[in-house]
Amino acid sequence: MELTTIWFIAIAVLFTGYFILEGFDFGVGILLPVLGREDRERRAMINTIGPLWDGNEVWIITAGGAMFAAFPHWYASLFSGFYLLLFAILVGLIVRGVAFEYRGKGDTDRWRRNWDICIVAGSALPAFFWGVVVANLVRGVPLDANFDYTGSIWGLLNGYALLGGLTTLLLFATHGAYFLHLRTTGDLAERARAIGIRLGAATAVPALAFLIWTQAAYGNGASLVLIILAVLALVAGLALDYTGRSGWAFAATALTIALASTSLFCALWPDVLPSTPDAANSLTHENAAATEKTLGIMTWAAVVFLPVILLYQGWTYWVFRKRVVVERIPVA
Repeated sequence: MELTTIWFIAIAVLFTGYFILEGFDFGVGILLPVLGREDRERRAMINTIGPLWDGNEVWIITAGGAMFAAFPHWYASLFSGFYLLLFAILVGLIVRGVAFEYRGKGDTDRWRRNWDICIVAGSALPAFFWGVVVANLVRGVPLDANFDYTGSIWGLLNGYALLGGLTTLLLFATHGAYFLHLRTTGDLAERARAIGIRLGAATAVPALAFLIWTQAAYGNGASLVLIILAVLALVAGLALDYTGRSGWAFAATALTIALASTSLFCALWPDVLPSTPDAANSLTHENAAATEKTLGIMTWAAVVFLPVILLYQGWTYWVFRKRVVVERIPVA
């Protein structure tokens, strides 16, 4: 297998891992005012992701770094053409991170309420715009002979991409609800289960429409199989949550995200950024790649450091695996 193929797969895996892990973070933030009826419940919800959210963001940082080193033309065209979308995501992530840190620094309800709004907005913006970004990757954008983006921001906000954004927004919210059902107790966990059922049903409609559109317009045999499996996993998660099997329901939505993300990268292959006006201007895994020597050095570095990173993050999840009990949180 060529190194360009290996690194395309590696970047796809990093994005997929990010969507799975950061997806439930986003979902918890989106649901903060919906499920948190009083301050202790909202603090409990934040505590479920408190030790994890910043580690989950390492996946997208690593994906961006791998893209920069392995496919510099892809990185340049994506980050210049999608600048405003990625900037909106970055602002959301910054606002959310600051809100997590500053929420507990004030004593008034107004102070905490304002930061709660920042958490919701900082979770919803990336959850939506990541779907828009990935959908445009699959759909393609106008590129000239120098691989420069020649369109506008409005061209990126097309119907297919907006449907992709709605799908990721609802899917991540559902993923977060299942996570809260798994990681909390009592009434809060039951309400998370109930809203997870409703969100799962609501997610099925745009998700199915988006995946069918993807397959019809851009898909291939591999993406078709993955799309069918993703739909089945989403339905299984809904059924498992309905029966109270929180761990299996969470695993099912994680599998849904993994299969859906993989199907999109399969539909994209062998391009990394298709050109809509002229296919000759498309960026592929070959013409966008760095030199063979660079890819070889990166491969050896990944072999050495990737297991260490995975072991560390796995250890973190193991240490903070216990459920958060609202009644044990002191009254502010």
